Amino acid sequence: MSSSVTQLVIDLPHRPARGRRDFLVSGCNAAALGWIDRWPDWPDGVLSIHGPAGCGKTHLAHVWRERTAALLLDGGSLTGAEPVLTAAIAAAAVAVDDADRAPEVPLLHLYNLCRERRVPLLILAPAAPPLWPIALPDLASRLRAAASIGIDRPDDALLGAILVKHFADRQLRIMPEVVAYVVPRMERSFAAAAALAAALDRAALSGGRSVTVPLARRVLAEGGQSSSDLGVT
Repeated sequence: MSSSVTQLVIDLPHRPARGRRDFLVSGCNAAALGWIDRWPDWPDGVLSIHGPAGCGKTHLAHVWRERTAALLLDGGSLTGAEPVLTAAIAAAAVAVDDADRAPEVPLLHLYNLCRERRVPLLILAPAAPPLWPIALPDLASRLRAAASIGIDRPDDALLGAILVKHFADRQLRIMPEVVAYVVPRMERSFAAAAALAAALDRAALSGGRSVTVPLARRVLAEGGQSSSDLGVT
C-alpha cells in the first residue's frame, strides 16, 4: 500500500460575516457606506448602489437590513408581481439585489408600491440604472431619477484585507507574507479575491497543508481565480 494518502476535498459551506463591523472600508466604497449610514435621509426614499461583482453590494444590503428589517429580494426571482407586492406591503423596507435581472413589469410595480406607501427602497446592480437596457419608459425614468452611488475597484490595502476576510469567513488564517505575495500578482477585483481564497482553500485541503507562498504561486500559475461559480456580489 502506498504511504501517500489522497486528501479528500470537501467544500463545506461557509457563512460570510456581513455585519456593519465586518464591512471593510476604503476610498473605493466609503461613499456607498456613507449613504447606507445616512438612511433615512435619502432623496425620495430610494437609493441605487452599483459596482462590480464581489464589491460588497450584498454586504451593504445586509447592513441596511439590520437597521431597517428590510425585505431582501433577488432580482431574478421577481417573476410574478403579486407575491412580491404582498410581501412588500408588510415590509418596513425593501432591498432588491441584482435588480438589473428583474423582469421590468414586476420591478416597476414594486417601485411604485414602495413610493406610494413610503417604503424605503434599496436597488443593487453591477451597473448604474442609466446603463441598463430598459424597455419600459416609466421604469427607466424612475430608476434614473433615484440617487445613485458606485463602488470602484479596490486598492492594494483593501484587496489584501478582503483576502484576509475571505479566509476568516472560512475559519482559516492566511499569513501576511502570502497576502504580500499574491496582491501584486492577482487580478485586481473583488470577485478575483473571493475566487483566489476559494482556490487556495481547496488546494490546501487537497494537499493537507497550510496556505504558503509556494502554494499561492502554484495556484496563481494554474489560474485558480475563476469567479463564475462563486456567486459573489
